[in-house]
Amino acid sequence: MSDATATAGLHVDPALRDFVGEELLAGLDLQPAQFWSTVAELQERFSGRVGELLRRRDELQTQIDAWHREHGVGDVEALEAFLTDIGYLLPLEEPTVHVERVDREIAEVPGPQLVVPATVPRYALNAANARWGSLYDALYGTDALPTEHELAPGYDERRGAQVIAEADRLLDRYFPLAEGSHGDVVAYRVPSPGELAVETAAGTTGLADPAQFAGHRPGDGDGDGDRPAAVLLRRHGLHLELAIDPSTRVGAQHHAGVSDAALESAVTTIVDLEDSVATVDGPDKVGAYRTWLGLRTGELTASFGKGGRTVTRTVNGDRSYVGVDGQELTLPGRSLLLVRNVGHHMRLDAVRTADGEPILEEVLDALVSATAALQEFRGNGRVSNTRTGSVYIVKPKMHGPDEVALSVELLAAVEEALGLEPTTLKIGIMDEEKRTSTNLEACIARAADRVIFVNTGFLDRTGDEIHTDFEAGPVVRKDDQRSQTWLTTYEDRNVDVALRAGFAGQAQIGKGMWAKPAAMREMLDTKGAHPRAGANTAWVPSPTAATLHALHYLETDVLSVQEEISKRPLADRRGLLVAPVLPDGGAGLSDEEKRHELETNAQSILGYVVRWVGLGIGCSTVPTLEGVGLMEDRATLRISSQQIANWLHHGLVEEAQVRETFARMAALVDEQNAGEPGYQPMCADLDGSPSFQAALDLVFSGRQEPNGYTEPALTRWRQRAKATAGSGAEPRTREAVLDDHAPSPAS
Repeated sequence: MSDATATAGLHVDPALRDFVGEELLAGLDLQPAQFWSTVAELQERFSGRVGELLRRRDELQTQIDAWHREHGVGDVEALEAFLTDIGYLLPLEEPTVHVERVDREIAEVPGPQLVVPATVPRYALNAANARWGSLYDALYGTDALPTEHELAPGYDERRGAQVIAEADRLLDRYFPLAEGSHGDVVAYRVPSPGELAVETAAGTTGLADPAQFAGHRPGDGDGDGDRPAAVLLRRHGLHLELAIDPSTRVGAQHHAGVSDAALESAVTTIVDLEDSVATVDGPDKVGAYRTWLGLRTGELTASFGKGGRTVTRTVNGDRSYVGVDGQELTLPGRSLLLVRNVGHHMRLDAVRTADGEPILEEVLDALVSATAALQEFRGNGRVSNTRTGSVYIVKPKMHGPDEVALSVELLAAVEEALGLEPTTLKIGIMDEEKRTSTNLEACIARAADRVIFVNTGFLDRTGDEIHTDFEAGPVVRKDDQRSQTWLTTYEDRNVDVALRAGFAGQAQIGKGMWAKPAAMREMLDTKGAHPRAGANTAWVPSPTAATLHALHYLETDVLSVQEEISKRPLADRRGLLVAPVLPDGGAGLSDEEKRHELETNAQSILGYVVRWVGLGIGCSTVPTLEGVGLMEDRATLRISSQQIANWLHHGLVEEAQVRETFARMAALVDEQNAGEPGYQPMCADLDGSPSFQAALDLVFSGRQEPNGYTEPALTRWRQRAKATAGSGAEPRTREAVLDDHAPSPAS
C-alpha cells in the first residue's frame, strides 16, 4: 500500500504517520487507512464551517471596535442594546444538564485539579500519580510552615517535630476525637473492621464522628488488624491515610508511630495539548500524543537522573484496604484524566490536504484523544482511567454557543467513526472568552448531555477582555484587572449559571490557576476562597500544591456551599459589559507607573517567549523583576502582549520606548537564563534572535491578530528557530516543583 493510500491522500508527517500505525492503533481493529480517511472526512465536513465561525468573530469585533471608537466606554445599557442588535448578546436561556456515565471524581468529589503539559512524560506521570500526596512532605519541604532554623542535611528532627505538630493540629480540625487530641495519641488500633480505637494516656477514645473511619490496612502478621499498617479516614469525599511504621525514622519520632499522612489530592488532572505545550510540527505532536496514550494504557514510563542515581517513574496502581464492612476496599491510585484539545483557530502543518491546506488541528486532537481511550476500553492496557466508560475532552477558546455546538458535533462524529456509544466523549467548556461568558447559559444548553466542566480562566479571559474592548480606551494595569466589575461578575456568574443548570452532582465548576509555585503559605491563606465560592475544583501548579490545596476541601463542604449559593440571585450579566478602562484616558498615571507597567510586561513576555521559541518549553516558571517566580503560559502571554499593544495604540507609551524597554529587559532575561542548557542569549544579536523578534511581533501585531491570540506568532518563530538549530532542552514546567522542594520526612 502506498503512503498516499495509507493516509487517504493526506500529506502526513512521517513521525506522525508511524506513531498512528505502530503505536496508537496497535491491537485495535482499526487500520491506518481507515484512521486517516476519517481525518480527511472530518476535515472536509468541518473546515468550511469553522472558517465561517472565525469570520463571524472578526465581523463582530470590527463592529464592536467601531462602536467604541464612536462612544468610548459608553453606557452599559446602550452597549447592551448594540451588542444585542448585532447578535453578539443572545437571549438568556434556562438550560438543564443531564449527563450520564460520569465518574464520581467529576460528579461527586470536590478537590484540586492539575494541568500538566503532555510533552513531558516525567511530569505527566507526576500529575497522574498525584492522586495521593504526602502531607508530611508538603509541610516539610515548602514555606507552608515557617522555617525557623537552618535545616540539617538529610532529615532534620526539629523540622520533623514541627511537621508532626501541624499534622496533629490538622487532624484535630478535620478528624477530631471524641475526647482529647491527636497529639496525645499513643496508638491507633482496629479491634474490628468497623471500629477505630484511639489510645491516649488518658484512656481509649474514638473519632467524634465514627463515620469518618473508612478502613484500614492490616499490619504484617496481624491479620485481625488490631495493629494496623494504615488507618484510612474520610471527610467530604476525600481520604487521608495514616501510615503506621515505628521502624522508620519519622515513625520512631512520632508519638503513635505514624510515618506519613497520605492525603487524596489531585482528584482530576488535565493532560494538556494546548496552552502549556509548544507543538509546532509532527514530532512535537507525537511526543504529546504518546504521553496521552501511555497514560491511558498505563504503559508510560520516564527515567531520569536525580541525586546521582537513575529514577524510573511509572503509573501507580490502586490502593487496597479492608473496609468497615470487612470486605476489600479499593481506591484509585491515580488522578482521573481529562485531555485538553486545541481551539477552533488552530491549524496543523504536519497534516495537509491533497491541495496543501493544513488541517484543523482539533480534528486530529479529538480523534487521537478518543482512539487512545479506545485502547483502554478494549482491555489493552494495565490500568483503567474511567469506571464509567467516558472520555473527558476539555475544549478551550470557544466564542459563544454556535462554536460549542460545532465542538459537540465534532465529538459525535468521532464517536460514530470509532463505534463508540453516543455521549461517550464528554466536553469541558473553558469559559475564557467574553462571548462565551456573556452567553454562558446558551453555551451550556448546546452541550447539555455532554458537559462535565465549566471553568473560569482568568488569564485568557483577561486577554480576551482587553482585545474585545481595545478601542474603548487604555485598559487598567494588569494587576488591577482583578478588582474590576467585569471580573467579579464573571467569577460569580460562572457559578450561578452552572448551579442553575444542574451541575451539582453531575459536573465540575472550576476556578483558575495559582500562579506562584513556590508560595505555598500564601496559597494556603488565599485559595480556600475557591471552594467557598462554590467551585468543586480549582487549578494548582504542582502535585505538592495539590496536597496542600486539598486541605481547603477538607475545610469546606463544597456541596453544601453550592446548595446555599443556588438560592442567591443570578449575577447580572451587564456587569460583564463594564470595560476595564482607565479613567481620563490614563492621565492620572505617572511616568513611573507607566514605566513599571511596561517593564513588568516586557520582562514577562521575553522570559516566556525566549524559552518557547528557543527551547520549545510551553510552560515555565519565570521570575518577575522582583525575583518572584510566576507560572507563565500562553494565557499569561496573551495578557501581557495585549496590555502593551493597547497602551501603545492609545498613546500611553511610544514605539521607541517599547523597543528600548524590550532591549533592556532582554539583557535581564539573558542573565536569568544563563545556566539553562541550550539557551541562546538574545542580546548577542537582537535583530537576529528569533525569540526577541517574536516578542516584538506579539506586541506590534497584537492589535491586528484575531482575538489577540499568541499562537500564530509563536509557532511561526519557533518553526524558524527549529529550522536553524536543535530542538532544545527538556522543559522544566509546573511539576518540577515536586522534584525541587527540600528533603522530606517520608523519603
